This record gives sequence, C-alpha cells and structure tokens, in this order.
Amino acid sequence: MTPAVPPDPGDRVRVVMTKWRDGPHWEFTATYLGRDHHGDWLGIPAGTRMSRPGATYVAPTDQVGLAPAPGPDDERGWLATFHAAAGPVRVYVDITTPPVWDGPVLRAVDLDLDVVRGNTGRVWVDDEDEFADHRVALHYPDELARAALASCERVHAAVAAEAAPYDGTAEAWLTRLGSLRRG
Repeated sequence: MTPAVPPDPGDRVRVVMTKWRDGPHWEFTATYLGRDHHGDWLGIPAGTRMSRPGATYVAPTDQVGLAPAPGPDDERGWLATFHAAAGPVRVYVDITTPPVWDGPVLRAVDLDLDVVRGNTGRVWVDDEDEFADHRVALHYPDELARAALASCERVHAAVAAEAAPYDGTAEAWLTRLGSLRRG
C-alpha cells in the first residue's frame, strides 16, 4: 500500500523497520526521489546514519532504496537497496511485510531473510538461521512464514536473473541522488 498522495521529490522521509511484534529495528532518514512502475525510490546518501538498538551503521557510499509499487500484497514483501560502485555489496533486499506509507514514514516489519548480490555478482540468501530462530522465538504465524519464504524465493530468482528492477535500473536513480546532492 502506498499513500494516496506520495511525498514530493526532494522531501525527507523516514524509514522505520521493526521486528515482529513491534520490536525496534533499523531506522534512518532518506530523500524521496520519485516513483516509477517498480515503486517508490528513496535516496540514501553516503554518510547517512542508520541505527537500531545496539548498533549504528553509516552508509559508506550512496544508495537508493526501492519500496515496491502498489499491487497484491503477496508480491510486495520486500525492500531493496542498491549501492553505488565501491559499496559493500551491489544489491541488498530485506524480506519484509508489505511496506506501507504512514505520512512521510515508510514502515515495514523485517522478517530476517535477505537476498544479496555481492560485488563479484554472486547472489545468496542471508540470515536463514535467524529466520528459523525467530520463526519459533517470535511466534511467526504460519501464513507470515510462508509469505516470507515465497517472497524470498521470488526475489532471489529475480536478482539472480538480473530481472528488473535488479537489472541496472537503479543506476538512473543513483544519478538523480547525485544530482540532488550537487544541486
């Protein structure tokens, strides 16, 4: 689900991820870049501070985030991040509940699984052990666990095949972010 009126390009937005049952997780501020048929694009410039309880991460390179476009919830259980050259990875996709806009705040529940494309092109699923542990410890409903696994499988296949939007589409948005920073 996306807002009836999305933020305007250049607006500051907040990304708030939680764990199941409203446990705090990663939060950070980004810049709304715009929307295309893939979804809503967010600019995350180098130096952006991301925090969660007990950890802080400072983005070493520019990144753009993508929240999926409106559509069936069973196809929207992810948030993708695309890193500029020299980033720690090229693509990092969090498997989540379908992201929702709450005014200028994008909210999703992180469901542990991540699909990653490294700088060498290798694609893998990360944190399967965390998902298995949290599935029991946090009492993921069976329907939620099935949705997360199905989303992970779909995203993994798309990233591995370099299907859109994992086909270089993000480069134009990284350029747009760079233009905003210089402008």
